[in-house]
Amino acid sequence: MPEIQGIQVPFIPAGGIAELRKKNLLEIVPQKAENFNKLLTEELTKIKFSAHAQSRLINRELVLTAEDIIKLENSIEKARQKGANESLILINDNAFIVSVKNQTVVTIFNKQQMENNVITNIDSAVLS
Repeated sequence: MPEIQGIQVPFIPAGGIAELRKKNLLEIVPQKAENFNKLLTEELTKIKFSAHAQSRLINRELVLTAEDIIKLENSIEKARQKGANESLILINDNAFIVSVKNQTVVTIFNKQQMENNVITNIDSAVLS
């Protein structure tokens, strides 16, 4: 992977690094590069919601509080530590199917939708 000012980037800039140097675009203050690394790392570790999960939230009028998100993050980390891949996470009256590896909520359903349903293609469950 190419490196620009100590930051590995997953692409080669158009025109290459020489073009960036020519335009002085590589003159980054080291502190800014460190801040960028920190922000990038934080963004990569956040929970993501698939388009399907987002539509479920809207259609089913489900509201997640900051506390719910923290519980979800902690549950995903617990599942990761146990080697889980696809997990069912139960928080309050909501169920989340999560891709642990990608930290992505695949779908969400509430207590009413859980009744009389079978959940497949999971390898773990976390009760929070």
